Amino acid sequence: MNDPEQAPTTEPGSQPDPKSAKKPNVVRRLYDWVLSWADSPYGVAALFLLAVAESSVFPIPPDVLLIALALSAPTRAFRFAAWCTAGSVIGGVLGYYIGYGLWTTVQPLLIPSVFSAAKFEEVTDLYNQHGVPIVFAAGFTPIPYKVFTLAAGVAKINLPAFIGTSIIGRGARFFLVAAVIRRFGDQARDLIDRYFNLVTIGFTVVLIGTFVLLKFALH
Repeated sequence: MNDPEQAPTTEPGSQPDPKSAKKPNVVRRLYDWVLSWADSPYGVAALFLLAVAESSVFPIPPDVLLIALALSAPTRAFRFAAWCTAGSVIGGVLGYYIGYGLWTTVQPLLIPSVFSAAKFEEVTDLYNQHGVPIVFAAGFTPIPYKVFTLAAGVAKINLPAFIGTSIIGRGARFFLVAAVIRRFGDQARDLIDRYFNLVTIGFTVVLIGTFVLLKFALH
């Protein structure tokens, strides 16, 4: 959730340093492009499509545009969160089918350019240990959601259960962002940037711990 590396700046009237005047990196340019949709009439459509793409291949999380739109119209924050959730779940299903049927084809395109092989193996291990409920935790973690959706398809987990837990997990994340913005307004951006990942990591640890305890209690 943290803002990508800021482009270098110079004092007014001073000559830019040739070394510091280089173009922003690809991630920064994508980030700026995503934010630019917040000031257009197509912001909601862009949010929906971004959420679809991010759940399977796109590197910038939809939270970036969700926050910008919600700050511009706090009374519509929950509506934006609903569109974001819908797009993310649809994109998750797309990612599931990519992993299910096309993984051998797309793997060289995604690893290591989009995420690492180690991260993918880590998520696959979580599925093996905890099954479908890990999708709920996946909605909160800082690990890119696309890793979970693709791994779910590769693992061929139950699709209806995957969709149901995706709705709950992703919806909880995006509506939490919307609720914070409705409550704190302009102060919400700093609050989310500073503490959101920390809170979600802690929540995920507690959730996985609960699954482990239930597993032992039921066996």
